[in-house]
Amino acid sequence: MTPTAVSPGALPVGLIALPGVYRPQADTALLAQALAHEDLGPGSEVLEIGTGTGGLALQAAGTGARVTAVDVSWPAVVTARLNALRRRLPLRVVHGDFAARAGGRRYDLVLSNPPYVPAPGERLPSRGPERAWDAGPDGRAVIDRLCAGAPRLLRPGGVLLMVHSGMCGTEETLRRLAGEGLEAQVTARATVAWGPVLRSRRSWLERRGLAAEAEEWEELVVIRARHH
Repeated sequence: MTPTAVSPGALPVGLIALPGVYRPQADTALLAQALAHEDLGPGSEVLEIGTGTGGLALQAAGTGARVTAVDVSWPAVVTARLNALRRRLPLRVVHGDFAARAGGRRYDLVLSNPPYVPAPGERLPSRGPERAWDAGPDGRAVIDRLCAGAPRLLRPGGVLLMVHSGMCGTEETLRRLAGEGLEAQVTARATVAWGPVLRSRRSWLERRGLAAEAEEWEELVVIRARHH
């Protein structure tokens, strides 16, 4: 198997990242490509969950949309605010859990590159860079919450865009979103080489049945779900 090329797309360049903040990688770029196909502009309301450097939120803000970005990491919040200042784009960045910080508002677009890497142990990390990727034994601790919360975050006709690894169950995500009344489909796929986090967990992933022996490639998917 050979990797699928992932173009940086419309992702803003020159982003800074404070220590411990997830830097844009192939998953971010794949989601940026999908975001570029959404019909956004002045009057659109956008929420990004797990903003990291703020790159995707700033891409949306560049269309004139009103964008709120949320992250549980204070370094990420500060980083996104700094990048917004550097880009001279309006961006509301808030700290905390998305369910609490959405404030009962509904959005035209919700996008997220959530933590999705399977990790030993039931408890999610409360600090450190691992918060950006560790997501419980099946990698679905945050994904499942996003699926369940999407109907309350989206306006009628609103769209959820989410990227994650096929390792944590693409069909399960589609099933859960459909169960919440959303019309969901995979709109993009890419195959990328394993990074250092997955390589460090190879034995554990193989024992869990989440990876084949000597696996070297990971499939990334973008899921687009529309609220009726």
